[in-house]
Amino acid sequence: MSSVRVAVDIGGTFTDIVVLDSVDGTTKVEKVLSTPDDLSRGIFEGLEQALPSNASIEFFVHGTTAGLNAFLERKGAHAALITTLGFRDVYEIARANRPDMYNLFYRKPTPLIRRRHIFELKERMLYNGEVLTDIDDDALIELAKKIAEGDYDSVAVCLLHSYVNPDHELRVGEALLEHAPGVSVSLSHQVAREWREYERTSTTALNAYVAPIVVNYLSQLEKKAQSSGMQSGVHIMQSNGGIMTSAAARERPVQTLFSGPVGGTMGGMSLQSQLEQDHLLCIDMGGTSFDVSLIVDGSADLTLETELEGFTVLAPVVNMHTIGAGGGSVAWLEAGGLRVGPQSAGARPGPACYGQGGTDPTVTDANLVLGRIPEKFLSGDMRLDLAAAQGSLVDLSKSLGLSSEALAEGIVDIVNAKMANAIRALTVERGIDPRQFTVVAYGGAGPLHAVFLAKELSIPTVVVPYAPGTFSAWGMLHTDIKHDFVRSFFYKVAETSAEAVETVLGELISEGSETLLGEGVSNERMRFRRTADVRYVGQEYFLNIELPDSIDETSFASLPEKFHDAYLTRYGHSNPEESIEFVNLRVSAVGELPRHTEDSSGKPKSRQASPRTTRQVIFEGNAVESGVYDRSDLKPGDRFDGPAIVEELSCTTVVPPLVEALVDAYGNIVIRVGSNQE
Repeated sequence: MSSVRVAVDIGGTFTDIVVLDSVDGTTKVEKVLSTPDDLSRGIFEGLEQALPSNASIEFFVHGTTAGLNAFLERKGAHAALITTLGFRDVYEIARANRPDMYNLFYRKPTPLIRRRHIFELKERMLYNGEVLTDIDDDALIELAKKIAEGDYDSVAVCLLHSYVNPDHELRVGEALLEHAPGVSVSLSHQVAREWREYERTSTTALNAYVAPIVVNYLSQLEKKAQSSGMQSGVHIMQSNGGIMTSAAARERPVQTLFSGPVGGTMGGMSLQSQLEQDHLLCIDMGGTSFDVSLIVDGSADLTLETELEGFTVLAPVVNMHTIGAGGGSVAWLEAGGLRVGPQSAGARPGPACYGQGGTDPTVTDANLVLGRIPEKFLSGDMRLDLAAAQGSLVDLSKSLGLSSEALAEGIVDIVNAKMANAIRALTVERGIDPRQFTVVAYGGAGPLHAVFLAKELSIPTVVVPYAPGTFSAWGMLHTDIKHDFVRSFFYKVAETSAEAVETVLGELISEGSETLLGEGVSNERMRFRRTADVRYVGQEYFLNIELPDSIDETSFASLPEKFHDAYLTRYGHSNPEESIEFVNLRVSAVGELPRHTEDSSGKPKSRQASPRTTRQVIFEGNAVESGVYDRSDLKPGDRFDGPAIVEELSCTTVVPPLVEALVDAYGNIVIRVGSNQE
């Protein structure tokens, strides 16, 4: 019986499955249509096709969209919020800012928990953790009973300064467990143990809003896994780039919100040694969305706070910019102008060419009309309907006075422009030059558009990895178990000591060790990354600074210089004479998992590849005879020039005219777009 490791990534259109043989490292991929009515059904339907008959699953990891979909569709739980007396309006007031200040019609997002479902509890904890007003047990029991009578599915508890002393929140949690059984409880010190009252409340409310949906989905998934004979248990991809057990995911569902797209970023991390590049720009274009993330100086670009449709999430996540631009994005007219997305045809009915009843023109239909994707899709398992794709463009063509081909190219150009702007938002707008990066293109449609994006941004190189359509799932098999721990530490650097910092970090490491042990990680496979949030005294926000494995007086004395250098790099100026202070101390606890190392074939001999066939493909209004290559025929060292199309099971790669491509020693397609000095 063969032993395999399996990863599954559910997208808006397709469910991607990667099966990795634990012994020889061979990989099999499968791509099946997602099943929105029951997402887990698509998983096991795909596994039936992908798994060898004698396979035993030793490891299973899954990127879930259950929580994110519940939030985006506003189909989360009926939730309540308990706050300290006098702070009922913190959640609704938020930061009182207006992000889109020139929009006369701007409206704040509707809170996930409305004011009538927010309850106050008379208690007060001081900033240093001392109790000013204790909880009245009778009042607490009465409140818990009121929650039970309110028919709530979930409750968020966010009491003042609980990140310093969680005693009162724990007592509230115990009362709810006893007097409101069956209600999901989210305690803020367990969800986001950091200062900033609104941000902590927002994160806890979001956790409570999605918790019952995520817990129910994962419970069903675990039952189906057990009934299918899977003995490995279920692991879930986290937003921070690590994975956790499904049991841990049920306790902290907010950590799963970005779990699917993050897998691709971690796949990019695994490609670094192959590409010998420390700066990668990872782009994932699927059926519904386009996701951009960065790998900078060899590490995934992380942020400690992010925003999701106007709601703050106070948690470490891979910094990702997402827009509604995918193969299923619908083209439409507005005020006489052509628009593309964010509306999507999804998996049902899908693009018109899928033959499932869709009639709206989509990006996939446009690419088919342009000849850039084959009529025989998924290696012939799915046949695309060219006539239906052409038919979907007719009405728009007449309205704009364009031929179907010109309209199709216009649709592709518009979606490319939107995606280029998304890349600029994550790079140029943050002072990062995208020309210094190499694009790693994946997702079902990423390699279709990657070279055009690189040209737009003057990026010199595009890399298309093996099986790019299932690359996010592949990346999930190349990461580790990871949990993040934080403790508020408000001290001026000059007024504390290395010993005090080491004491708190030691407590966080002990907490991390205990968590990893609970997930089956041995001490030998644990490692810990220590950082500190530091700022100039009087500033509002901070920089996260790496700390050594052990802090002595010498390394502690060098911390101010390290901070000033980081500040100068980020903002272009610094003030070395100014005092600095700690805000938080952090520990990332990592449990290393076994993984198969990809071997190269050595330095391959360069040779000209021959196309399997040719076909007419439209570029810049002209039909050009283009070579069509089968990815499975290409070997390390093969090179070819555009115009060319490379077809494989999971996606299609487009190499436009005047662009050259080669296959490197690891089987990646490396496309040389041009100079980055434009």
